[in-house]
Amino acid sequence: MIDNLPYRQVGTEDLRPGGLLCVADHASNFVPEDIELGIDRKLLTEHIAVDIGVEGIADRLARRHGMPAHIACVSRLVCDMHRKEDEAAVVPATSDGHLIPGNIGANIEARLDRFHRPYHAALADLIAEAKPKLLVALHSFTPSLATSDEERPWEVALLYNQDDRAARHAIRLFGEQGLNVGDNQPYSGKQLNATMDRHAEAHGIPYCTIEIRQDQIANEAGQARWAVMIADVMGRVALEF
Repeated sequence: MIDNLPYRQVGTEDLRPGGLLCVADHASNFVPEDIELGIDRKLLTEHIAVDIGVEGIADRLARRHGMPAHIACVSRLVCDMHRKEDEAAVVPATSDGHLIPGNIGANIEARLDRFHRPYHAALADLIAEAKPKLLVALHSFTPSLATSDEERPWEVALLYNQDDRAARHAIRLFGEQGLNVGDNQPYSGKQLNATMDRHAEAHGIPYCTIEIRQDQIANEAGQARWAVMIADVMGRVALEF
């Protein structure tokens, strides 16, 4: 965390209203020293703690492709920015079969005050200043869950709730790249869309929630490749609005 803030913003020095804005709710696996989760430290490198590969893509989009980014600086196991305040999973007690002992009986209100509320307040302020034509929410998903045998063949997927305007264009454009593209898979934006529900759908702002399979972006080469592709596809989607 920088200056004890639960987020950082990249490429926002010279905002151009009407551009694209990137949001990365699960970009970090950082756990503050005064919070003890009670888990094996190795789990902090796995998907339950962080959306693997997303931080590198968000940084590249901001620094090299002109898409400013709002990036979380704390692990989703400490406080999940992509959950509503009243959801149990905002401070998860379990994740993909792993118990998170330090979160059982945790002071939820204190976590919300310290992490969740400042993160979303700053994002709302940034959106108000940037007036983006399109919001791009970046996530990644594990190729396989420990608690499920479900196959996850999609290389990339688009999630949405009620507003699927931008997602429809993106699904088509990623498909034209020869990719296996999921449509509200492996998660559904009908159930999991908290950040975009709040900051996009509630204000009529078109958005794309992009889920990339983590084996595609586990290294810098993959992240660079996907940053280029996302910048291109999202730029073309934005032309529709």
